[in-house]
Amino acid sequence: MMAKVIVVTSGKGGVGKTTSTAALGAALAKSGQKVVVIDFDVGLRNLDLVRGAERRVVFDLINVVQGEAKLAQALIRDKRVDTLSLLPASQTRDKDALTIEGVEKVITELREKFDWILCDSPAGIEKGATMAMHYADLAVIVTNPEVSSVRDSDRIIGLLDSKTARAVKGERMDKHLLITRFDPARAERGEMLKIDDILEILAIPLLGIIPESPQVLTASNVGSPITLNSPESAPGRAYFDAAKRLMGETLPMRIPSERKSLLGKLFGRRVA
Repeated sequence: MMAKVIVVTSGKGGVGKTTSTAALGAALAKSGQKVVVIDFDVGLRNLDLVRGAERRVVFDLINVVQGEAKLAQALIRDKRVDTLSLLPASQTRDKDALTIEGVEKVITELREKFDWILCDSPAGIEKGATMAMHYADLAVIVTNPEVSSVRDSDRIIGLLDSKTARAVKGERMDKHLLITRFDPARAERGEMLKIDDILEILAIPLLGIIPESPQVLTASNVGSPITLNSPESAPGRAYFDAAKRLMGETLPMRIPSERKSLLGKLFGRRVA
């Protein structure tokens, strides 16, 4: 299999992008795929915290880009799943230390070692975000069911279609929508957007629907992705389904609920 580079992105901060990157990366790795997750959020650096690896960071992405460390020195292997690695961001450096040439070199080297390269993009449309998406083969756009989040995601779709290496070459980038923090009861009451409304606005295939659940925050706080910490929870199962769709499986789209018997409404639409 050719290595696939995925950018996990969103226009707005706080929608669950880093949580989703960690959860999808762990789910792919659990299926035996070799996965590396790169944190592009220079200056903030949260992915190592969500992964429980913050004390093991010695070298980072920018050290590798600038030739101060070899890739092998900066990669941190997950203690729970040995096919999963992390390339952390730098907390101390300026965002301008990332260059397109440097990122290309790192991605090219990672493509030889891994099946999946997940780039955790910073929020917004500044340099870190455009760097994270530049060499991607496909994009996962993380959106909450609220108007401002969906609007910002629409701007990101525009960037993916104009600013990436694929776009510059006139090639299409596959884009998939991951809806997080969804609560069917609140959507019914009109307190958040319904799935159909979001799909109508963004018009890209749906990868998964992650239900609102306190277990997601609990998993982050203990430094373990939900797919490792609570794989049987509703969000855990939803992320595993999304990972299977990334690998090409066709699964019915459902809104998982905390009660296993209640599988939620099936969607008869095209899914990712």
